[in-house]
Amino acid sequence: MKKFVKNFIGKGKKVNGLEIIKVTLNLKDLENFSYEFNGENYLTFEIAKMKAPDQFGREYTCYVSHQEEAEAEETKTEIPPKKTSKKKTEKNKPQLEELPI
Repeated sequence: MKKFVKNFIGKGKKVNGLEIIKVTLNLKDLENFSYEFNGENYLTFEIAKMKAPDQFGREYTCYVSHQEEAEAEETKTEIPPKKTSKKKTEKNKPQLEELPI
């Protein structure tokens, strides 16, 4: 099973009066997540709004996500089927005599 893993690389906040998000990133962190394509280096990242601002008023987070294979869970929790009382089942079940021929 594959899952997405997020590596957080920075945070930012909206510029007052403009539709701009200003983000600060650490270049050393970015080098770890860069990749080469057609002889050029690239970095793909995402910016998402946080549920609540942090202590510095930053409302946005920046991260690099990648897919990786998830380990199989050792114990799977199964939801048991709903138990229905015998009386309810028999009550709602049509009798053979009631069925049209």
